[in-house]
Amino acid sequence: MVDEVRLARLLQRLGEQVSHLRARASEDPDELLRDEARLSGTKYRFVTAVEAVLDVSHHLLASELWGPADNSAAAVGLLARHGVLDSSLAQRLAGATGFRNVLVHGYAEVDDSRVVANLAHLADFDDFAEQVRAWAASTR
Repeated sequence: MVDEVRLARLLQRLGEQVSHLRARASEDPDELLRDEARLSGTKYRFVTAVEAVLDVSHHLLASELWGPADNSAAAVGLLARHGVLDSSLAQRLAGATGFRNVLVHGYAEVDDSRVVANLAHLADFDDFAEQVRAWAASTR
């Protein structure tokens, strides 16, 4: 059974991170690229936003006994398979988990222009929260 209080807190944390990212999205992209401190903060907010998505995903997977995911991308994929998310959103968020891994683990050199470009895709986080809330409401 989903812990509604925990779910609400996790989604609130996601919303807070996205709010910070939206502030950066409204700025001049070239200025953001030149400001290492703000750019580093933007990267951190992306990491924490994706981690919030993963925390929600793992909470739902565990509470609904849908099993553990093999990896982060699979966690959001399992939510689509169980009707929590639509498949296209799950695919985009699976890509976001790869982006998070690059930022955290340095698997590849981070292209800062890609970081700034990803600010145009913040609606995916909003859609995730909306679809999770709708699913949770339908299971009450």
